[in-house]
Amino acid sequence: MANNYFIFKQFIIKQERAAFKVGTDGVLLGASAHVSGVKRILDIGSGTGLIAIMLAQRCNAEIVAIEPDRNSYLQAVQNVKHCRWRNRIKVENTDLQNYFTDQKKFDLIVTNPPYFNESLKNPDPLKSSTRHNDALSSVEILQGVTRLLEDDGHFQMIMPYAEGTVFIAEAINFGLFCNSLLKIRALPTADVRRLIMTFIRERINASESFLTIEHGKRHEFTEEYINLTKDFYLRF
Repeated sequence: MANNYFIFKQFIIKQERAAFKVGTDGVLLGASAHVSGVKRILDIGSGTGLIAIMLAQRCNAEIVAIEPDRNSYLQAVQNVKHCRWRNRIKVENTDLQNYFTDQKKFDLIVTNPPYFNESLKNPDPLKSSTRHNDALSSVEILQGVTRLLEDDGHFQMIMPYAEGTVFIAEAINFGLFCNSLLKIRALPTADVRRLIMTFIRERINASESFLTIEHGKRHEFTEEYINLTKDFYLRF
């Protein structure tokens, strides 16, 4: 059973009410998102608020975190309230389809989205909606990002390899082009299991890089993974 809280170096994530707990995907996106010069960030499907808080630690941007599930939203509000960057993070109980802003658009949008299109659904309806794209399809993500992203902004997300490659092709139809691709594998000999993709409105050749999490034995982490996450994980 997962713990009801997860302790990071500079904040604590309580998670007893959230549909999904702290996971590697969220930490990887929060630690690797491009925040240099960013002033306004939108976190889509914030869950516990983990990614929003990580980004607040890494930069001085104003952050909006949207979360449609009521319990997860309340959990995120609690976590933000008790973090040192609470004055720069606003949590809203809404979905992307119904989120509108009368302020400037966002120069960074991030999401760790629902992504299992055809896999067997979890019998828990909360977890099922969080990890399947019934409530937020790839088209709806792209429509929302196109509407809310600054012309020179960046959109970053993490997805499994197969779903990510399809998403890259779909994004072209919305004028969003992948310019950076981080391929993530658990072990040096393992297949790539996750993609962190960066999209912009300009079509250029995408740069590719790899991140391997462990050397071979469990909890023997690579130097690159340690360097990426050491500002957050207590173990590093």
